Amino acid sequence: MNKEEAKKRIQYLSDELNNHNHKYYVLSQPSISDKEYDDLLKELIDLESSFPEFLDINSPSQRVGSKLPSSADTVIHRAKMYSLDNTYSVDELKAWDQRVLKGLNAKICEYTVELKIDGISASLTYENGGFILGATRGDGASGENVTNNLRTVRSIPLKLKKKRPALLPAVLDVRGEVYMNRKDFDSLNKNRKKEGQDIFANPRNATSGSVKLLDSRVTSQRKLNYFIHSYGVIEGGPECNSQWEFFKLAKDWGFSVQDTSRLCKNIDEVIKYCIEFQQKRDGLPYEVDGVVIKVNSFLGQQKLGETLKSPRWAVAYKFPAFQATTRVDKIVIQVGRTGVLTPVAELEPVECAGVVISRATLHNFDEVERLKIKQGDRVLIERAGDVIPKIVKVVESKEVGSKEIFKAPVTCPECGSKVVKLKDNVALKCINPRCSKKLERSILHFASRGAMDIEGMGEAVVNQLLDESKLEDISDIYFLKREDLLALELFKDKRADNLIDAIAKSKKQPLSRVLFGFGIPNIGEKAALTLAENFADIDSLINADMSDLESIHEIGSVMAESVVEYFKQETVKRTIAKLKEAGLKMTEPKKKQGLKIFENKRFVFTGELKTFTRSSAGSLVKEMGGSVVSTVSKNTDFIVIGDSPGSKYKKALELNIKIIDEKQFREMLNA
Repeated sequence: MNKEEAKKRIQYLSDELNNHNHKYYVLSQPSISDKEYDDLLKELIDLESSFPEFLDINSPSQRVGSKLPSSADTVIHRAKMYSLDNTYSVDELKAWDQRVLKGLNAKICEYTVELKIDGISASLTYENGGFILGATRGDGASGENVTNNLRTVRSIPLKLKKKRPALLPAVLDVRGEVYMNRKDFDSLNKNRKKEGQDIFANPRNATSGSVKLLDSRVTSQRKLNYFIHSYGVIEGGPECNSQWEFFKLAKDWGFSVQDTSRLCKNIDEVIKYCIEFQQKRDGLPYEVDGVVIKVNSFLGQQKLGETLKSPRWAVAYKFPAFQATTRVDKIVIQVGRTGVLTPVAELEPVECAGVVISRATLHNFDEVERLKIKQGDRVLIERAGDVIPKIVKVVESKEVGSKEIFKAPVTCPECGSKVVKLKDNVALKCINPRCSKKLERSILHFASRGAMDIEGMGEAVVNQLLDESKLEDISDIYFLKREDLLALELFKDKRADNLIDAIAKSKKQPLSRVLFGFGIPNIGEKAALTLAENFADIDSLINADMSDLESIHEIGSVMAESVVEYFKQETVKRTIAKLKEAGLKMTEPKKKQGLKIFENKRFVFTGELKTFTRSSAGSLVKEMGGSVVSTVSKNTDFIVIGDSPGSKYKKALELNIKIIDEKQFREMLNA
């Protein structure tokens, strides 16, 4: 790249980053993912390093965040609020550690680690123990005065605690993160939807909007929280020599400090913490997108100093991105086993959280209308853990004619029957009992591993049987003959024999598996087991009324009504009669008493199990006195590994935890 090309590229990147800064920090309307932003910024920094003659003091690489709206009540920060440089891998984290050690002329360094809460940064100022000012970070040098709104945040002390009055500083300027718990975010959106208001895309947007409201009375209803993480100025008060000491002082003064924070002796302990909470992040009550690592010693921090943009003594380790932008190639409609029609976006493949995403659910047609999404749009997608990706919003709309705008169907795309919108439900549903796609999904669910566990009854087989009119409901599975299968092009002798054997074996499945296989609305695997344990056989359950069902712990009125209405259907009655005719007993064995071979033992499961579902394996452990936990620690007794085990397996090796495979687990059960 020559100088002229570099100059043009630097100008382009600067304009793009300034635009994205404005959307993210000022308007709270991000249009690209954090990873994409960081990639643009890294390219700009690299070019400015190679062509320093084009470095501008106002370049996005030399500043924090973006400017506030000109009409804002602006506060000048007593000390600059820096942003952090990011790392995205263990190797990058180790490289940062090496730079720190070199800067300190040391062989080892002590670090503090905290979760990087996905909220908004705010400074709090106290004089003589009283809260006098709250401000957003803004551009790092100045922020917006949000004192009245922050007064409503209950985790922010209005007066510092005076355990030892002499230790209260005359002036204290602290920094932290304002955030919203997931359950409070869900509740807020639920209420806004009821009232016909736009819902927030994520907890961070909800927090940002709440902090900047003009009416603090509304802010007070938003259930915001605040975690302190550092200070800008301390005048007077106690001596404090490290970040860890500051956390202890902050707790004494009444601030909320993350209980997950940890003091690490070296970078290896830091890495273990990062891996641990990367696995735990989905189970936390709030959104996190990484870990913040700081040199613990304030003397060390002072020696390392800061750049114009960020401190050299702190860095963020970012978890794999949960959001990315891509293009909608097509919108299709899926028909589920209950007949519900679900719009799904087929996407230009994009990597998100370490997985290539090519499809994302649109949930229902009200959501399609809210997003105003259409083919060709660029969208922001979000993926949390193993949850199916969803589209958060359209970031770039393709201008099209009205004929290309996606509209909700009036007929089922599979069978052509009329669809209806059920009362008190946003979903559209095909009510044709003979819809081929509904039947296909119902049979696949009934035969699945968590239900009847009919090995070999996969999608291709079911579709061929449906095409040949061999299946009209789930009970027809048990009347299939060997010659029926051999007539299909998929089958030879051995495969046909194996499927017939698997079908015969499934007749012995307990009532709980049968109930789950029925796919009764609102009845999942756990509820099916609860019902089976309380009624023991299918006839007792069929004859139960609402009061009988509601008297059972964990079975509420919605579940009870679903069960009663399901068994009222004539088609269901005929199916059950045919299942009985085929030889299914549909009873639940009594629990074995006294088998407590796993008493006080903790199990972790990882990888794909072949002969159990995670739920059924966990239930067996609990029946025998043990417990199932989601993360590996020194207190774990056994880790059971299936195919393609994840990072839990590596952690177990490090901690010398007893590792067993599925066969060994079964042998333990049979001992």
